[in-house]
This record gives sequence, C-alpha cells and structure tokens, in this order.
Amino acid sequence: MKDHDYTRFSTHSYMEKAINSLCGLIEGIAIDAEINQSEVEFLKLWISDHDQLRKHHPFNELIPVLEEAISDCVLSSEEREDLQWLCEKMQSSEFWDSTTAGIQRLHAILGGIAADGRITEKEMVGLTDWLASHEHLKTCWPYDEIDSLVVSVLADGKIDSDEHELLKVFFADFVSILDDRTITRPPISNGISIGGLCAVDPVITFKDSRFCFTGKSSRFSKSDLSSIVENLGGECINTVSQSTNYLVVGADGNPAWAFACYGRKVEKAVELRKAGFPIMIIHEIDFHDAVNDVLGT
Repeated sequence: MKDHDYTRFSTHSYMEKAINSLCGLIEGIAIDAEINQSEVEFLKLWISDHDQLRKHHPFNELIPVLEEAISDCVLSSEEREDLQWLCEKMQSSEFWDSTTAGIQRLHAILGGIAADGRITEKEMVGLTDWLASHEHLKTCWPYDEIDSLVVSVLADGKIDSDEHELLKVFFADFVSILDDRTITRPPISNGISIGGLCAVDPVITFKDSRFCFTGKSSRFSKSDLSSIVENLGGECINTVSQSTNYLVVGADGNPAWAFACYGRKVEKAVELRKAGFPIMIIHEIDFHDAVNDVLGT
C-alpha cells in the first residue's frame, strides 16, 4: 500500500490518540515497577500497528526512540521515564481535550496491565493511585466502573483466583489497540457477580436532576423513592435515556449483585456511558447517604 493511502490516519486526532495510547501502555506495563518479555512484545505490537506512520511527525521521532529502548528486550526505568516524557511533550491540549486524552490513556493503561495475562495486587495499587490523581475523569466511561471494581477487589488486600478471572474478563477488551474498538459487551458476563458498575463515593445533586431506579430497594417502594427525589427538587423517570443523570441500583441488602438481576436499564445505562453520556450508576446505599446529607439527618 502506498504512503498516500494512509493519509486518513495522519489527522492530528489520530496521532494524538496513538500517543495517548502509547503513554498509557507504558504506564500500565510498568505500573508494578516490573517489566517482562510479554510486555515488551506488547510494545513491539504497538510499533507494528503504527509502522505506516513512521515517516510522519511526530512518529518519525517517537518510533525510533521506542525501538532503541526495547532493542535489548528490556525497558529500564530510565528508558520508561524518557519515553513518558517524550509522549507528554507530544501531547497538545490545544488540539485534544484533556478528558478525552485521559480516557484514551486509561483504556491503554488497562491494556498494558492485562498484556501479560497476569494481574497483580501491585498493579491494582498502582492503578488506584492513577485513578486518584485523575478524578476529573469521573462519570466518563469506564472510570467509574474501573474504580468500583478495583475498590471491590482490593477490599481484603489480595486478589483471589475468582477475582483475577473477573479482572481478566473486564480488562480483556482493552488489550486490543489495533482499532478504535471499546468494550462491546456489558462488564458483567458469564454469570459473574460484580460490584464494578456503581460509582465510588459519587457526588449526587438532586435539584433539576433526573433519577431512574432499577432493582428492588432494601428500604423503600418506588413511589416512596419518587417522592424523596421530587421533594429534593429532582425528577423521577421510568426509563433510562440520554437525559438521565442517575440510575440507582437497589440491591435489597445483597452486596454481591449480578448484571442479570437488573436487565435492560443497567445495560442501557452502560451503553449510553460508552457513547459518552455522563450517566452515573449509583448504589442505593449511596443514594440514601446523599439524601441524609441534604436533610442533615
């Protein structure tokens, strides 16, 4: 294929996304301060996927530096820091919104963590630190889902075999860096129970907000919940749409709920979040806490 056939890839947004992805991959791969051969091969895959751009700026500078860094099949901490510095210098907020860049970077970090098929507590702690320093990404897919999942998995300070499989299932779709694909299936599949949908410590505003409820509440009927929302200046709706602000999931006191328990409302909210609509999926407990905060009880 001739060089001009790749002009569709040479827009600034495509280049910016590729650089964000590389920076995230490097962070994800090295987030546990250790790099193995499988992860080095993953960086080689990134080079292969973007080889058609090596004659275009800034790839004509970036790719040779990356190739040199991994030529010995090792990526030292100094080389990693040099590459991260170079990527960051090549990122331009003038052309690419920082939130979009951050989410692209998060996608790539998840891919980097899952690159070798093994997810460790050390990697999850590193991911937790990254999430904490990028809280401006809250409400954007998949920040809330990842944050909730990591908090749930690390609650006891270790990752057991079931949790490891759960993380692999969730992270697996982010390993694909060869196209624009994001997760195409709900984050819960194969009957696995998960707490990785509801936002952690969500900020909930009632006035002029639209709430939808799904599942069975552990404390109130749906008419009671509607009255609470309306008394606080919000609106209660029956279906999830682009204008929904909050989907409240009632777990009936059971912290280990599964996707199949709630059906299409949760699925619809997940789909809209993937499409860029900032719908918050919140747990019933957080809803009640927010009500109490407003009422001062």
